[in-house]
Amino acid sequence: MHYFLRALRDAAKSWPLLLAAFLCSAGVAALWGANIAALFPIIEVTLNGESLQTWNGRRISETDEKIETLRKEIGTLQAALGGQDLPADEATATRQRIDTLELESAREQAVLFSAKKLDPWLQYLPRDAFETVLVVVAFVVVSTFLKHVFLMTSTLLVSWVAMNISRNLRLKVFDKVLELDRAQFMKHGSAGFMAQVTHTTDMLASGISTVYGGAITEPLKIAACLGGAFCISWQLTLACLTMAPVVGFLMVWLNRHIRGISSSILSQSQGFHHVLLEAFNNVLTVQAYTMEDFERQRFRNCTGDMMKVGIRHSFFHALANPITEILGIGMVATSIAVGAWLVINQETQIFGITMTERPMTVPGIMVFFGMLIGASDPVRKLSGVITGVNVGIIGASALYPLLDTPSKLADPAQPKRLPSPHRQIRLENVSFSYDGIDTVLKDVNLSIRFGERVAIVGPNGGGKSTLVNLICRYYDPTAGHVFLDDVPLTEIALQDLRRRIAMVTQQTELFNETILHNIRYGRWDATEEEIIAAAKQAHAHEFIAGFPDGYRTMVGPSGFRLSGGQRQRISLARAFLRNAEILVLDEATSQIDVESERLIHEALADYVRDRTVIMITHRASTLALADSIVQVEHGVVTKRPAKQSAAA
Repeated sequence: MHYFLRALRDAAKSWPLLLAAFLCSAGVAALWGANIAALFPIIEVTLNGESLQTWNGRRISETDEKIETLRKEIGTLQAALGGQDLPADEATATRQRIDTLELESAREQAVLFSAKKLDPWLQYLPRDAFETVLVVVAFVVVSTFLKHVFLMTSTLLVSWVAMNISRNLRLKVFDKVLELDRAQFMKHGSAGFMAQVTHTTDMLASGISTVYGGAITEPLKIAACLGGAFCISWQLTLACLTMAPVVGFLMVWLNRHIRGISSSILSQSQGFHHVLLEAFNNVLTVQAYTMEDFERQRFRNCTGDMMKVGIRHSFFHALANPITEILGIGMVATSIAVGAWLVINQETQIFGITMTERPMTVPGIMVFFGMLIGASDPVRKLSGVITGVNVGIIGASALYPLLDTPSKLADPAQPKRLPSPHRQIRLENVSFSYDGIDTVLKDVNLSIRFGERVAIVGPNGGGKSTLVNLICRYYDPTAGHVFLDDVPLTEIALQDLRRRIAMVTQQTELFNETILHNIRYGRWDATEEEIIAAAKQAHAHEFIAGFPDGYRTMVGPSGFRLSGGQRQRISLARAFLRNAEILVLDEATSQIDVESERLIHEALADYVRDRTVIMITHRASTLALADSIVQVEHGVVTKRPAKQSAAA
């Protein structure tokens, strides 16, 4: 609930729109009650052929006479009480009678006051009974139209606020994904973040819409109708609400179940996205190993689990309707039973409990019934409001902890600025573990001077990529420090560090855009001439020029329209365009044919001058470019000159 209240506070920043929506909701509630109250003049007056003006004038006259009668009786009793000595019990009874008459006189004074206040306004209505009916009917039609205008306006305003909050949360989740370190990213996975960006934000938006929409409009409508019923008889109204505590208890019980099921739905949704994305992203592997049936079954299982949870959610959601409807029907049934007895017997009490101050008339009890029926409809709709609030609570409880998760790669408060190019990269007593149990790198001490070309070699799983990731600060060491010009990387702004680095990985990542877009990603302000020059340098221009659309050829999702070698050369062109002082190559020529590799090595031999180059490789041709070789094996790092390695 804490996180949902936080979401509501975020939404409350759009208070002008929410205030307008609240005023519209208040207008809806007022017109809702007014439509029911408008039946009173038709039932009470016009069907008897009497004008409202005559009826109100008669009411004023009769009330004046009654007040005068009450005053005289009170005066007589007070004189009797003060003029002679009365027995104690008779004196007590006289005082109680005086108190009763004074209360009745006060009530009649209130009736007289309201009648006199109403009298000037009634002069604007016609005196003919049928014309009065027409005016009331026209009022009901116009007020119904205005009610729906207010309702639509309120709904649109609240929806805009909710969707804006949803959009802002999606932006925040997206920003959070981009700033998280790789360990935290892999903890949630692409499927988890997809579920957060889509399903969870929709859940929260639904909850916000419910609170600022239905959770305001429906209670106001209930308040308007119950307020009218209270004006007729507050005692009878309270008697009709005897079932409210029981229904309230049932709704609390139902809330807990709905909230738990909504949480399960969110969890199942994340599993659904996980299976879906894995199958789609690895479709070639699925087909190559004829695992289609296995993946089909896995997807059927996760969707089946979602369906089971969804059915439970539907059951409890459907259960909310009869529970709230029981309250509404209970109110109406109680009012009919009690009201009918009072009208038929012209009584003011039932079981010794006073229900009305004066016997109820048929028109009065009919309006009272109408008020309670008017309250029962929004009570029924509250079941949907409760469900929406629960869904919003679950969505907020999933989103805000993620947004509050601090990145382990936070920028320093006062980052230090270094001259470009750098002088040296140095690792001092660096150890690293992904899980806190297995140590991937152990007490590494390594120095790489500017302009040095370093080849990192070793068996798979030995820690080569981890070493590079620490230098690029995708992770921070578990122990020790990584320095750039004797300044720890943790004291340098990430933006400043990363702008110095260009990277080409074995698993080439391309966007579903044009070739021009993918190369320009290395430096977005580059001109087309610079992009073409970088492509030529990476020996990619020849095959790009052969496409009908040239550099504006769409590469497809993950670049599937290109061969592995073509994708890798585009990635090299992107790195060349960046013109960074540190070039990281992670098996960058693994998917290129021998001739292309020779040409690229020639380009690299020219490009790597006055740059620090860090190459993860197993190829002897790439080792020829290195000045020194770093051997990484079982977490232990050793460095030696390239010539010494070649001789060995």
